[in-house]
Amino acid sequence: MTSKTITQTLSFTLVFSFTTILIIATAVNAASTTAITDGSATLCGIVAGKPNLYIQCYQNGKVIPALPNVSFQEISGGRSFFCGLRSGGSSLFCWDTNASNTVFEPKRLYHSELVPLTDVAVGDVHVCARELHSGVARCWRGSSSNGFGHGSQFPSPGEAIRFRRITSGFGFSCGILKENRRVWCWGESESESESGNGYGGEIQRQFGNLSMSSLVAGVSHVCGLTLDGVLVCKGNNGSGQLDVPICSPSEFSSGLALGADFTCAIRKRNGLVVCWGGSNWFDSDTRVIKDVSFESIVAGWDFVCGLMTTNLSLICWGPGWSDKLNLPSDVPIGMVLPGPCVKDSCGSCGTFPNSDELCQGSGSICYSCQIEVPLAVPLLPPQSQVPKQQSPPAQEKDMKELLAFLTVGSVGAFAGLCTFLYFLRIGARRFLRRKVDNSVQPTSSESDTYAYITSMPNLGSDGTSLRSFSSRMQGSRKLRRHRSASSSKHVDKTESFSLCELAAVTDNFSVVNKIGAGSFGSVYKGKLADGRDVAIKRGDTCTKKKFQDKELAFDSELALLSRLHHKHLVRLIGFCEENDERLLVYEYMSNGSLHDHLHDKNNTERSSSILNSWKTRINIALGASRGIEYIHNYAVPPIIHRDIKSSNILLDSKWNARVSDFGLSLIWPETAEQEVMSTNAVGTVGYIDPEYYVLNVLTTKSDVYGLGVVLLELLTGKRAVFKAEDGSGPMGVVEYAVPKIAAGELWSVLDYRVGQPEVNEVESLELMAYTAMHCVNLEGRERPDMTDIVANLERALSFVEGSPGSFSITSYSAPLE
Repeated sequence: MTSKTITQTLSFTLVFSFTTILIIATAVNAASTTAITDGSATLCGIVAGKPNLYIQCYQNGKVIPALPNVSFQEISGGRSFFCGLRSGGSSLFCWDTNASNTVFEPKRLYHSELVPLTDVAVGDVHVCARELHSGVARCWRGSSSNGFGHGSQFPSPGEAIRFRRITSGFGFSCGILKENRRVWCWGESESESESGNGYGGEIQRQFGNLSMSSLVAGVSHVCGLTLDGVLVCKGNNGSGQLDVPICSPSEFSSGLALGADFTCAIRKRNGLVVCWGGSNWFDSDTRVIKDVSFESIVAGWDFVCGLMTTNLSLICWGPGWSDKLNLPSDVPIGMVLPGPCVKDSCGSCGTFPNSDELCQGSGSICYSCQIEVPLAVPLLPPQSQVPKQQSPPAQEKDMKELLAFLTVGSVGAFAGLCTFLYFLRIGARRFLRRKVDNSVQPTSSESDTYAYITSMPNLGSDGTSLRSFSSRMQGSRKLRRHRSASSSKHVDKTESFSLCELAAVTDNFSVVNKIGAGSFGSVYKGKLADGRDVAIKRGDTCTKKKFQDKELAFDSELALLSRLHHKHLVRLIGFCEENDERLLVYEYMSNGSLHDHLHDKNNTERSSSILNSWKTRINIALGASRGIEYIHNYAVPPIIHRDIKSSNILLDSKWNARVSDFGLSLIWPETAEQEVMSTNAVGTVGYIDPEYYVLNVLTTKSDVYGLGVVLLELLTGKRAVFKAEDGSGPMGVVEYAVPKIAAGELWSVLDYRVGQPEVNEVESLELMAYTAMHCVNLEGRERPDMTDIVANLERALSFVEGSPGSFSITSYSAPLE
């Protein structure tokens, strides 16, 4: 049977039997920096960090270059060929992946310096691209002899129809109209029926009047995000590929991959991949990537490849992938661009970190405004813990070349950074002199001294300096202070107490019952009439300023904790609001604060505390991290604590860590329109994020910094700020420990009270130390996400318990559903 006969037969089948499963393998995807051709199981990518951003492919265990060796901006694959646009969009090239196994020779389909193209989209045997400025779609048909076109035209909608985005499937293409954002599809003439263009016509009818922001085609179905961010799929549903998980249609980014009978999507919050439809291979093969975060994914007929966030390398999985038995080893073609390099400004949606280095001066990589960017930059473990399969020789060579280039290119940036550090050091010293007493040994209550820093002027009228510190933040919604008009609306599940009742159970708030202090208040122990032990926080009222601060802290904690329920957060039981008195009632934490156990003067001998066990300390670090991860990723809306420190980590009767004191916390806006400018920095000396302190720019990474300081306290036994042994003055634990950890001298800073680690504790402490070191990076974008931190601490605990499994820098902990 000839290729034409097969096409005609399948076209007829598509019109009259919408659930038929096709038998010709193809990889069809929207424009990307990676491409798959199914017939030869070939994966190609545009390499990053090279003088020329050329294309390199992997086929049958071999790395094959694609000529010419010039820079490309995007590629897309079909049945046996792939096509790519040269940087700037002036030329469209295609390569036959069946023609050679040593080098792929190009065929140029289009060239014009005046009319650049974008959105290259290869279907089964056709390719389309969109004129950059006009939005007109141009298409070419492939041939049966060599798999890609000789310039012959594939049907197109004509110049009267203009598109914002196009994508191609089996014998059809679809696009988002410029005029109204609706879906318009077109296809082969022999696929047309009275009702439209075969699959394309049916898909267009199913989308109806939906307004779309993104669109990606599979073999016989199309998926995309609406303007509201809801994922919808239309077309053939023979295997459930249209059945978007009903509980989470709004949790996916525009990172989609559609195969023959399945759909995969990337979660916005953590970069994890979710797939549905298809056959049973998803249940087994996708386990290799269940904890891996991805920047982008691309699908073949029955396999998927993804670009990992941690190292920008590719892995593939699924029955159609020839090297599947070697998973999850990286495909050895080096680092791949996470997105096209564009010359235009990225605007308010954000620029990918290190775009200049990745693009080598040919533009910037922009985040899509439809994509939330919650993922952390790579968190690198000790060198001894990187599995050998994660660093093939070819990739190591690429990495070394890139590092060499970055070293030369960063001289200017380093000079600027030194200037910034100089002024930051001066400011920090002045700040410490104002806030730290001569002993530099604050008690638990003294450590609650808050640093209120006034706003600094903008560092540049165009915001350039600010963007250099927090490029990922630009795509996020800004924060505002939550101030409820009436606290009563937040207390559905909390109890109301009278002032007399609480005074009675604390012996009129006697000094004997005082157990500590928190944000703008003292804490007392009491026992309720029903026998419950509680901790009661009473706001200070000595000055008008204190009263106002107390009101804000009271409303914040009441609003937040009344709806937060997690095993690693202190539970709010009730409240009291009478006249000028504001009190909060919490469950009692019988083992006090982490700060007291680490720094109390009575705990100077090895046997004096249960915390003198590395396993216990790691477990406490893990518990606190899980509590912070919950408020960042799973609370609705998300919460930033703003005062993570050891005195705000309490220990219950079973020594479980609980995060407490939400008096300074902020929540996200309830609607995207509520935009608030940067907020004045608050926090505690030694724990406050330097980026937040200097720029008044707040993100979740500010909490990560505070947690990093706590991890260093657990490792070293030192206070966040302590008096240097040489008498030179106050020193921060970050300044003390990080250089030695980075130099491989962790053992010289470990808390002597715990003693030398056992054999099974060595890896755990290294992993915890390197995690802490990354948490306290100067720039927020260089710090890991809480999901990454939890994953590393879980592994650290498993090492201690004797079941380490396999550690990988590409692994992340899966979120709780």
